[in-house]
Amino acid sequence: MKNKTLEEVLKETTKQLKKKLNDLIKKKVINKDSRVMYVNDGSKDKTWELIKEINEKEELFTGISLSRNRGHQNALLAGLMTAKEYADVVISMDADLQDDINAVDEMLEKYYDGCEIVYGVRSARKKDTWFKRTTAEGFYKFMEKMGVEIVFNHADYRLTSKTVLDNLESYKEVNLFLRGMFPLIGYKTDIVYYERNERFAGESKYPLKKMLSFAWDGITSFSVKPIRMVLNLGIIMFVVSMAVIIYSLIVKFTGHTVSGWTFIVCSIWLAAGIEMLSLGIIGEYIGKIYSETKARPRFIVSENLNVKNDKK
Repeated sequence: MKNKTLEEVLKETTKQLKKKLNDLIKKKVINKDSRVMYVNDGSKDKTWELIKEINEKEELFTGISLSRNRGHQNALLAGLMTAKEYADVVISMDADLQDDINAVDEMLEKYYDGCEIVYGVRSARKKDTWFKRTTAEGFYKFMEKMGVEIVFNHADYRLTSKTVLDNLESYKEVNLFLRGMFPLIGYKTDIVYYERNERFAGESKYPLKKMLSFAWDGITSFSVKPIRMVLNLGIIMFVVSMAVIIYSLIVKFTGHTVSGWTFIVCSIWLAAGIEMLSLGIIGEYIGKIYSETKARPRFIVSENLNVKNDKK
């Protein structure tokens, strides 16, 4: 699978999505003007050229290209914010064909039943390795324990109405964690379960290191629990320190001799370690505040094939 070329991946993705769109249009589930929009996250390979070629050959396909690589969450947001200007409802998914496109039918059914957001949720992780399954599920459980409202086993495969996306636009934070932002918006929601397919090509974009970084972004963007943990840790350390002081005074006044060297050294290192850890957590929050106050654009769309199509 890994030797599949970018051209083969986009060709297969286009083929499957074209069939799905045509079926939905024939059934009159969606409007004949519905489109698939590819988002190029400022890649330096031939991705954008291939998207433009597809756009020239297939009227159901369009795309946008960002001026530079902004990361998965910003690229996804760029696609959503652009698509909402042309659609009443938008379904987001990765282009690696892992998300079951047949789940789109049920998503649309729930939308017509009044749901403004429909989350695509994996029904099982049987195809994952033990390590991948354990770390991925641990990610969701840990996020919930840290106070982040998140849908278990849901990534970024979801249906959102224009109303929801208009409200999402008012959220101005730079450090994006869309999985945590949509539950904050509210409205009627539902879930569609599906089994994820094998990756058509390439490797996962979320190895353990990136998953941990992603989780940390989510926690520090939506939860103040780490800061409260620092406060609680400080209180515990203060109580322990008082106990140690009382113990030291008792030992001194009773005339017992204690070497105390190991105890003092361990105490100093423990206190210093906790202090540095606490400063690091607080510094992370300050860094995010610094990023937010700059209010820099989260993405810049350099080319938009939808504009060209509008002029036809």
